[in-house]
Formats: sequence, C-alpha cells, structure tokens
Amino acid sequence: MLQTSRYVLTALLCFSLAGCGIPRGAGFQSEVLAASSVQQTETGVEQVRDFAVFDVTRETLPTLQSWPDKDARRYRWVPDNQSATSLIIAPGDKMQLTVWDASENSLLSGTGQRVTPLQDIEVSSSGQIFVPYIGELKVSGMSPTTARARIEEQLTQTIPSAQVQLIVTPGRTNTANVVSGVGAPGIYPLEYRNTRLLDLLSLAGGVPPDTINPQVRLARGNTVYGIAYERLLEDPRLDTTIRGGDRVYVEQEDRSFLSLGATGTQAIHPFPKDHVTALDALAIVGGVNPGRANPQGILVLREYDVSDVRTDGAGPPQERVVFTLDLTSADGLFSAAQFAIQPNDLVYGTESALGPAFTLVNVFRTITTISN
Repeated sequence: MLQTSRYVLTALLCFSLAGCGIPRGAGFQSEVLAASSVQQTETGVEQVRDFAVFDVTRETLPTLQSWPDKDARRYRWVPDNQSATSLIIAPGDKMQLTVWDASENSLLSGTGQRVTPLQDIEVSSSGQIFVPYIGELKVSGMSPTTARARIEEQLTQTIPSAQVQLIVTPGRTNTANVVSGVGAPGIYPLEYRNTRLLDLLSLAGGVPPDTINPQVRLARGNTVYGIAYERLLEDPRLDTTIRGGDRVYVEQEDRSFLSLGATGTQAIHPFPKDHVTALDALAIVGGVNPGRANPQGILVLREYDVSDVRTDGAGPPQERVVFTLDLTSADGLFSAAQFAIQPNDLVYGTESALGPAFTLVNVFRTITTISN
C-alpha cells in the first residue's frame, strides 16, 4: 500500500510539472525567429518582423562576406616606405665634433695640440649649427656622413690640414616613444632610419605573454594606425619603419562577443585572435549543451549601422540580422568555419525540442530516487 502511494505521488508530481511547463534556459528557434513588432502599413496594422534572417551556407557565404565589416572601420595600417640605412640629422639632435689639425700653429688648438673637441653642439630649430671659422652651417636633412664632409670642406678653406670626426646623438625628433603595454616603456633614439617596429618593441622589453590578443597602435601626427601583434609576426611586410616622433603603445584586445542560451558558457568573450569564425566562437564558448541545444539552430545576432542597410544585396536589408547555422551537416560546418564573427555579435544556442523531455525524465528519476 505504501509503495503504491509513492508511485501515485511521483506521478502526480510529474504531471504537475508537465502542466506548469518545464523551465528552459533558451528559446526554441521558432520562438526566437517569430519575434515581431506591430507596424502601420498602407493596408492597415500588421505584424512585421524587424530583422532579417539568413542561413549561412555555401550559396549565401559570398554575399554575406561582402557586407560591411565593422572591424574595417577601426584602424588602418601605415604603408611602409623603405628608407636609407642612415640617420637623418634633425633639429634638436646633439653633435660632437672632433677636429684634427696637423699644422704647427693651429687656429683651433693651442701650441703642440693637434686635436680640438667641440662637444654638445645642438642643431637649432632652423637646422643649423655654429662651427668656428665657418659660422652658421645648415646640417638638418643630411646624413652624418654628408654633414661631416660638408664641415670638413668648409674648414679646409681656412685650415688646409683640418680633418673632422662627427658623432650625432638623436634628439627628440629622432626618437620614438613606446608609451605602454611593453616591458620597458620609454623614449628610444632612432640611430638608423630603418628601425623597424618589431625592433623597437624588442628594445622596449617586448609584449607581455599574458596579453590577450595584443593590438599595436602607432600614433603618427594626428593619425592613429593599428594592427594585431599576431599579424606583425606572421607577415614581415607589415613590420613598418619607425619615424622620429612616432608614439607606439600596445593594448589588450577590446573586441568581444557574447554567448547565451544553450551554449557551453554564457559570458562575454574577448577575441583571442585577430580573426574569429563562428566555428572558433563555438569552440571558445565550450560548444553547445549536449542535453539541451539544438545543433540545427545556432544563431548569430548582429546589428548593423543604418548607413550599412542596402536594397541591392551589397549590404544587409535591415539593421538587425539573424544568421542561422546548422552544425549537423558538412556544408553547415564548413560554412561556419568561414563565417566571420564581428564585435558585439551574440552567439545564441536555441533549445532542442527534446530538451524539456530530458528535463522531465531527470526530474522523474530524481523524485523516484527520493521516494525510494
């Protein structure tokens, strides 16, 4: 009798749960895509869906990939122009001149002296330096070799046996400032015109290994350029030449996407690399919940700018777009591996139709265990 009562109680509890509805962590695909709003049309009031829906397949990928990319608007990269491998003298540089004179009675040095040092001569804002017996001489824009030859040429008109040695210490206009995001931020002199960005970062202590998808920013004048550190390492052609006055900083990736519903995790995920596909995103979030998710109903929700909306197929037909992925077919998997995730996308796992049934079975097992 007691055993019968337990079974009756268990059945009543299960029917009560079934009648109240089983709690779900996500909506069914049909529920999500059925959302609509009321709009006034020429024929009256209608329920109109305020978003567009596109399946991600082999056929649709070329069109979808041609639509505006929000990442492309953020930063462009500076083109590299290979320069000569020598320093160019600029205002603010310091120069050390050493003049040798073989004559007995030198005009520059005392009796018996053959060497005259001229220390810390700063290049003026007009690009000139003062040299005894020459006067003001313009040296900015010259390489150290050219400037030395010019000074010696002018001196020999007064001191025929003069020979000149020249050492240039770069001033602020021939330095680059590595601001942050490296091991040793600071101002670094550019001793050669072909100092590369990666060389500069290495001098500054390199990028910390725990930085998530580090992004390199190069401020030149009033323009800020940007590139992923990963791309710099992969493509030597992108390793641009640094110019005097450049400011460089490295920052952690600020792009992210959101995962919700029947996915492995519900969280905000920073981009771990420069290019993230839908398949990458699913791996990042831990896949989908095997007991709840509908693998044919993985959705990517994206909101475009109003200026991106087009009617000719060159852009989305509406601001809000839902992309559907089918992970049960080879075409769906290949397409997901090529479909790029953009910043602020929502990756949503819809609920499987069998999810509530599995939940009810688990509840039944739990209650049965308790009653036993």
